[in-house]
Amino acid sequence: MTSSPAHIAFITSPLESEHVERMRAAAPAGVDIIFAPDLLPMTRYVGDHKGRDGFRRTGAQERRWREALGRATILWDFPTGAEDERGLALAPNVRWVQTTSSGVGQQVHSFGLAPTDLIVTTARGVHADALAEFAFLVMLGHVKDLPRLQRDQQAHRWERYCGGELSGKTVAIVGAGKVGARIAALARAFDMSVTAVVNNPSPARSAELFTTDIYGQPDLHKALASADYVVLCTPHTPQTERMIDRTAFAAMKPGAVLINIARGQVVDEAALIAALSSGRIAFAGLDVAAVEPLPPGSPLWSMPNVLISPHSASTAPSENGKIVDIFIENLGHYVAGQTEKMINVLDKARMY
Repeated sequence: MTSSPAHIAFITSPLESEHVERMRAAAPAGVDIIFAPDLLPMTRYVGDHKGRDGFRRTGAQERRWREALGRATILWDFPTGAEDERGLALAPNVRWVQTTSSGVGQQVHSFGLAPTDLIVTTARGVHADALAEFAFLVMLGHVKDLPRLQRDQQAHRWERYCGGELSGKTVAIVGAGKVGARIAALARAFDMSVTAVVNNPSPARSAELFTTDIYGQPDLHKALASADYVVLCTPHTPQTERMIDRTAFAAMKPGAVLINIARGQVVDEAALIAALSSGRIAFAGLDVAAVEPLPPGSPLWSMPNVLISPHSASTAPSENGKIVDIFIENLGHYVAGQTEKMINVLDKARMY
């Protein structure tokens, strides 16, 4: 007679089978990993954690889905479904969730899980390279006037011009975690000056980020005043809600460029549109929006000085492999009862 597994991990969002096999190969004794692809939507692209719209389980599939959730003690991602089935309503035995995103603080709070002892580990740091590269795509496209080159090419027009350069420019990084640190490292390679806005400014943090100046949140506007490029990569919390508002835009250098790879709610979108319309902000590269998908009627779609990315700047072929690395490391610690050694643990009170 076989004994029941001590830990049951259920994969509730799409994942490539090769990564599931890596999980199973690395899992300690007593861990059962449930992966049922037919219970999950087909993916739209590599690294898709949501799947195609309109997916519906049959009655039999729904019964299997609920049965697996009911047995699970560990989840790969929060399950999605009807409003009353979100969070852990159908998974009362779960004590640890590994998410596929870094910004899950708001989600955890909306599920009412903040005061619980549930362990949530995130994908913090996994997206640093991809997001930093998107930030430099925007900066280089702006400083080299990529739209002009594209217009001239389409018109078969050979007309020389003088472009700009990033060397000597200043980038202000708001929220310098792992993503911000990667942006700072690349900025150094381009011989840019780096200003950072962090929770706890110190000489040590300044050295880590190679900053010319480092500020705390109360001095945000001072940091914005000297920046040619402002990159937002701060978590969305009550403290950062609409922190980039009309006053913040007024504090920025005229002609500055805004890049948002944080969350849309960090920016007052109406104030952004006004600043772009007036020319106060020369250009904006937006990977996120206050409402997603960005509504078809939003003026941002048709503004010539805006680049819209559909919340995809973080997605790269290596993403799931890196998150599985985190899961495998944490699984060993979790099973051994060494939860204090787990990495990327969400501070549910601070929401990041």
